[in-house]
Amino acid sequence: MGGYQENMSERNTGLVRNALVMMMGTATSRILGLVREMMVAALFGATRQLDAFNIAYTIANLARQLLAEGALSAAFVPVFSRTLKDKGKDQAALLARRATFALLALGGGAVLLGLLAAPLLVRILAWGFGPDEQSLAVELTRSMFPYLLIVSLSALAMGVLNSVNCFFIPAVAPALSNVTFIAVLALSAQRWGLWALPGAVLLGGLMHCALQWIWAWRRGIPLVPALPSRNDEDLRKMMALFLPYAAGLSLNQLHPVISRLFGSFLEGGSISALNYADRVLQLPLGLFVIAISQAVLPMLSRIDFDDTKGFGEALRDAVRFALFVVLPVSLGGMLYAEETVHLLFFRGAFGEWAWHATAAALGCYALGLPGMTCTTVMMRALYARTLPRDALRVTLASIGANIVMSALLLPLFSFRGLALASSGAFTVSAVVGYHRVVRHLGQGVEIFPLPWVVRMGWGLLGTLAALLLWRQGWPYPLESSVGWRGAWLGGAAILGGGTYLGIMRSLGGPEWQWLRAAASRRRDEEGLK
Repeated sequence: MGGYQENMSERNTGLVRNALVMMMGTATSRILGLVREMMVAALFGATRQLDAFNIAYTIANLARQLLAEGALSAAFVPVFSRTLKDKGKDQAALLARRATFALLALGGGAVLLGLLAAPLLVRILAWGFGPDEQSLAVELTRSMFPYLLIVSLSALAMGVLNSVNCFFIPAVAPALSNVTFIAVLALSAQRWGLWALPGAVLLGGLMHCALQWIWAWRRGIPLVPALPSRNDEDLRKMMALFLPYAAGLSLNQLHPVISRLFGSFLEGGSISALNYADRVLQLPLGLFVIAISQAVLPMLSRIDFDDTKGFGEALRDAVRFALFVVLPVSLGGMLYAEETVHLLFFRGAFGEWAWHATAAALGCYALGLPGMTCTTVMMRALYARTLPRDALRVTLASIGANIVMSALLLPLFSFRGLALASSGAFTVSAVVGYHRVVRHLGQGVEIFPLPWVVRMGWGLLGTLAALLLWRQGWPYPLESSVGWRGAWLGGAAILGGGTYLGIMRSLGGPEWQWLRAAASRRRDEEGLK
């Protein structure tokens, strides 16, 4: 029993360590992404030509999210991880090589289809463009579609690396992509003008892919295409999972569409306020939720299929740690939404109404962060158990809940109701996801026992008191410089985070133990070899 508990502790410490590595890499990438956007703004301003590029980039990026980094990872990682565990490295490497061939064939077909369908896609997304702008957007879209193939190969390499416990390189690869983008733009913008942008995107994607491809080779899994075999059950399983996951992820993209549809009946600026709030929310989502979920999927996939008890315990610990990180962030987002939005956006045409409206939407979105977190982890659990139909049911439940709650809350709370509906929808999908997992395992998973709830309650109450005292003792410097206001908000974050961690340390919860053990190790030696 002692050995079993020790293995659980080591597993959870590894999960936390890998998540921390992903968080650091994501933070670096997001900062460089901000620099990239600032550079684009300085060089091209806000013009109709840049709008055409943004339409083209939106199309390519949506394809990336749905197919490459979404469905491909969900289908490949569980199958590859299980093959690696059950059949050994050589067989797993062969599966990866055959998957590379299949990916090149399917990706090449998707690129060709995108080149042909570019005019239709542009018309759908840019109704208001004139003929010249539409023509430019079509050409830019066609120039960008090879990006889908590049990031598909990147996603495959990332899945391989994550499955062999290497998280550092996949974490820093996006940062390398942004550095390449910035360098290419700096060297070619004056000569090539707007056409430097698709070149920067493609070269950045190539560097992103090359780094992970080389590292996979170094780890003994060269992603050199190999002809698939009809008898390869693992490859067939992967391909069978891909389409249902792609369908589910496509449906998941309806959430912003639902908000825009209902928001079109409200006063002008409502949709913009929701969009600005969503952009702010993407930082904690990417930094914490996505980072943790990427570390969770290979860990859950490696657990024996028959070990339902071990899987349930691993899922329980993953959810608890994710909420351990996200709950204080959610609290801070709700309390300091006004100050955050003011610091980021209050200048120029962004006036008083936009400030308060965006802050209200952000507070409502922040309320839903725990639900988003639980949903993301539950979906990874369903991916790990290769349950595409259950994953699709969770997505449908989320969409249905969003539509119903939007219709009910819109008359009562205007655009705030739409943000609350989105938050509520993810809470519903978390509950549905939990029940689908429990139904599959055939046993309950006690995620929130009373001692855990009490411990988290004390931590959040202490954090709440610290944040309120900070605001009361040192009011937000509304008229001061950006730097001074940023220092004020940073001070609040340090005080709140320090208070929270101090309380959790004193209470001695397991999440704190995992965090301390993970942080005490300077690096994951397996992941950096």
